[in-house]
Amino acid sequence: MRYWRNVYVVAALLAASVLAAAGEQQSFTKQLWQEAEPVYEATLRHPYLVGLSNGTLPKSKFRFYLVQDAQYLRVFGQALSMLAAKAPSEEWSLTLNQHAIETLQAERQLHAEILAAYGTSAMAIQQEPMAPVNVAYTNHLLATVSQRPFIEGLAAVLPCYWVYLEVGKHLVAKGSPDKDYQRWIDQYAGESFEQSVQAVLRMMEESAARESEDARRRALRIYERSTRYEYLFWDMAWREEGWMP
Repeated sequence: MRYWRNVYVVAALLAASVLAAAGEQQSFTKQLWQEAEPVYEATLRHPYLVGLSNGTLPKSKFRFYLVQDAQYLRVFGQALSMLAAKAPSEEWSLTLNQHAIETLQAERQLHAEILAAYGTSAMAIQQEPMAPVNVAYTNHLLATVSQRPFIEGLAAVLPCYWVYLEVGKHLVAKGSPDKDYQRWIDQYAGESFEQSVQAVLRMMEESAARESEDARRRALRIYERSTRYEYLFWDMAWREEGWMP
């Protein structure tokens, strides 16, 4: 009798352990957000985004951001294509490749139209140098997606999706008196963009469920680093960062 009781106890403990692990995996994206939330909160307080919302952001800083973002998004699209090649399923590969295409299309339309109004051509965008933070961030993305496992590459690109969605939702609730700034806000607060973000979040949850605790920990650290780069990107635009002479 004691033997069977012990078997039941062990079985119950194992079941509880499995359920706890499953619960941890299912909430992995929540862990990611909680880990980097202080950086996100600091991002919302940054004078660049405050100025974008209340309309006081100098046009020179907005133009600088758009040029740098156009350069960033081209590399981001390349990173997504590289990550798609590593995807464990054909569906995920197709989704990431489609996002890479949509990224380039959105960049060409929004950036080109607004920058054209500022007298900046597509050729001028290509000729302007990447700012130091932009170089560092894009190198981080390319190195991670090319050299590290899929979940780490996904963690590297996720903040560009998720942080922008949440920033867009935060800013659209306030609106902006500047039509160009409002147009930028609307793009990242839209339903279509949210659907893309949710698709990537589902990938992350499923990937985390298959990985070890160590792998999830590494992914979390990479996600946090990319989130910090997102903050630095806004700060780079605010300072109109350049290279030392």
